[in-house]
Amino acid sequence: MSQALTLYRLQQIDSQTDRARARLDIVQKTLEDDASLKQAIQQAESAAAEQSAAEGNQKQADAEVQALRVKIEQTESSLYSGAVRNPKELQDLQNEAAALKRHLITLEDRLLEAMLATESAQDKNKRAQALLAAAQSNWTEQNQSFSQEQAGLLKDIQKLNTERLAITGSLAAEQFGLYEQLRQQRGGLAVTNIQENTCGACGTTLTPALVQAARSSGQMSRCPTCGRILFGN
Repeated sequence: MSQALTLYRLQQIDSQTDRARARLDIVQKTLEDDASLKQAIQQAESAAAEQSAAEGNQKQADAEVQALRVKIEQTESSLYSGAVRNPKELQDLQNEAAALKRHLITLEDRLLEAMLATESAQDKNKRAQALLAAAQSNWTEQNQSFSQEQAGLLKDIQKLNTERLAITGSLAAEQFGLYEQLRQQRGGLAVTNIQENTCGACGTTLTPALVQAARSSGQMSRCPTCGRILFGN
């Protein structure tokens, strides 16, 4: 097997490994990132708290209305029972009853507003709980899918590493050192194939002699522009 072919196969393995590791990184981050679920939980908790507060306000408003109605009944009972005969006291009771009834209207308006607010909060909480259930279901389904993909990627990387060891074991230290150096300098691509007499990486037009040399066994040719190792099939 020629040096160029051996290095080209090594490049293919490393490129596959790079892609698998890049995807694995995305998958792992996705599995760790539950931002959407957290947001749904926060919204559901906020909606539930809003409903609870609205129901509390309604309960308080209703209690104030009921207490005032009792007080009005007591005042009118004193007014019409005949127990009070003093004209001034009767007038005071009439004034008090009228003032209480006016205040009752205000409290009943507040109660109606509280009831509407409670209804709105209940609807909002219902929607938030539905969205949370959907987010939880989606998160569970997504995690199952990504977990399976993660296991597959790890298995692929392990297989590629085994293949890489088999190839690197047949390379001279100088060849492997040059390959690793070019990988670091050229964004992971140290070896490229020749495409229509041009460098497959940078597009430089190659001389016929260089193309022929790259296709000859036992020789290792490099692109005059980018310096990558050329492989001619």
